[in-house]
Amino acid sequence: MTERLNKYLASCGTASRRKADEYISQGRVKVNGKVVNTLGYTVNTDNDTVTVDDVKVVPVNRFTYIMMYKPKGCITTVKDDKGRKTVFDYIDKDIPALVPVGRLDYDSEGLLLLTNDGDLAYKLTHPSSEISKTYIVKAEGEFPEHILAKLRKGVMIDGKMTKRCRVKLKEQGEKDARLEITITEGRNRQIRKMIEAVERNVIFLKRVAVGNLKLGGLARGAWRYLHDDEIDYLKKL
Repeated sequence: MTERLNKYLASCGTASRRKADEYISQGRVKVNGKVVNTLGYTVNTDNDTVTVDDVKVVPVNRFTYIMMYKPKGCITTVKDDKGRKTVFDYIDKDIPALVPVGRLDYDSEGLLLLTNDGDLAYKLTHPSSEISKTYIVKAEGEFPEHILAKLRKGVMIDGKMTKRCRVKLKEQGEKDARLEITITEGRNRQIRKMIEAVERNVIFLKRVAVGNLKLGGLARGAWRYLHDDEIDYLKKL
């Protein structure tokens, strides 16, 4: 059976087809030991051996979709050269090519999706998708209406304005406040930098929803497989 190389790599959970094309163009993909950098190249899925960065890839028989409650104190990578704990230390199954969809930083917690469906992972993380992500934030200081309005309208972080977002003041205490913030971007440490842009500091940050998928009653460090209707919902976003 023959198949385009980028589609084969996606079926192996290595990357989306678009990302696979990048790997091919960069000379990172070999077929039977020889570098292939021709887009549109066709492989024989029964006989050819395909590697990425000299690591053999094989098709995933059935894609896996997981929701996890990422705790603080671990990172969202497959492995860490500094020896820090990763989210995969909490998943007690050997699932080929499983990767996190997006990231939550080391000091943040909450809903994290993982899958070996390369095309879906790419779709969910691409900026053009503008998939909403909702966070509960505890931050130092007061948040009067003019500060909330500034956050909603957009603030400058890393030399670029953030897009309009939803910000609700859930509780205002004497020294800190609890906010609910929903964004449609996925910039690096975005929520923390937004709060810093209005001269406040984040104390606690938890992602509670991705689109209509909610964290629910999962305990810290726990995970579950997504239900069929949840998978269908993600694929339709």
